[in-house]
Amino acid sequence: MTNTHSPNGSPCRHSLAGVLPIVHVPFDARDRIDTVDLKREIDWIFAVGANGLGTGMVSEVMRLDADERLRLTDLLVEFTAGRGAVFVSVGAESTGVARGHAVTAERAGCDALMAVPPMATRLSSEALVGYFSGIADSVSLPLIVQDASGYLGQPIPLAVYIQLLDRYGHDKILFKPEASPLGPNLSKLRDASEGRAKIFEGSGGILLVDSYRRGIIGTMPGVDLLDAVVALWRALEAEEDGDAIYRLSLPISAIVALQMQAGLDGFLAIEKYLLVKRGLFSSARRREPNGWSLDDETASEIDRLFVRLAETVASPCVTRS
Repeated sequence: MTNTHSPNGSPCRHSLAGVLPIVHVPFDARDRIDTVDLKREIDWIFAVGANGLGTGMVSEVMRLDADERLRLTDLLVEFTAGRGAVFVSVGAESTGVARGHAVTAERAGCDALMAVPPMATRLSSEALVGYFSGIADSVSLPLIVQDASGYLGQPIPLAVYIQLLDRYGHDKILFKPEASPLGPNLSKLRDASEGRAKIFEGSGGILLVDSYRRGIIGTMPGVDLLDAVVALWRALEAEEDGDAIYRLSLPISAIVALQMQAGLDGFLAIEKYLLVKRGLFSSARRREPNGWSLDDETASEIDRLFVRLAETVASPCVTRS
């Protein structure tokens, strides 16, 4: 269990804020979850200063069966060992399945949940509220409502966010809106909620500076550039001068721009490539089918940019405290 307990026996959960990367799931040659690589990844996540971790679309959760999702949840809790918050993606095509994922996540000792809407059905606002309410009512954990429509699914209307916030409060319902254009949509939610909404962004770092200045409480990048994103987050918190911030932001953005050109497949292929390059993963294997794979010329450009980013992160001018 990641959670300690208060004197009255209720769980004292880790707070959800700061840098909370989305874990990539390593697969071995037999297409099974590689637990050795997963533990190495999680240890590195905390070694570079992240505040917690979770699963999401780049965890390939939609390509895992029910038993694998449950096992992955247990492994995340076990390998995190109380070092930070753990949340898991519980979104599904039916409310019942999503509720089942939520209940097992709470039993496993997670600190929170995150859920996308069903992908196969375009729901009305009323149906979206019912879906997210069904998940929220099934557990005591906070729920992060995720709009992943920047690459999958449908946008969630602003009215749905506000209705959920009014019904459950800002400690129970949090938000990760990813519909384009991201920055203006963050501001709309912030303003419509009169500042009550606790908002995360998940742009991989390319829009982090703009999002931070719009009032987010945390970011959920992939793990591949995590040391740089942690350094950038700390520079933003320290209100460092623009030069220090953009020395980090620009090479991060250049790499993420290459990931974005192929959608979710682009993120997965390049992020796993970089995890192998870092020595964290033994293989860049992804679950099939895939619509795009990394070509040699893109890999060469990634290599050039990654060298520049590593030099920037290692610079004594970068905030580390």
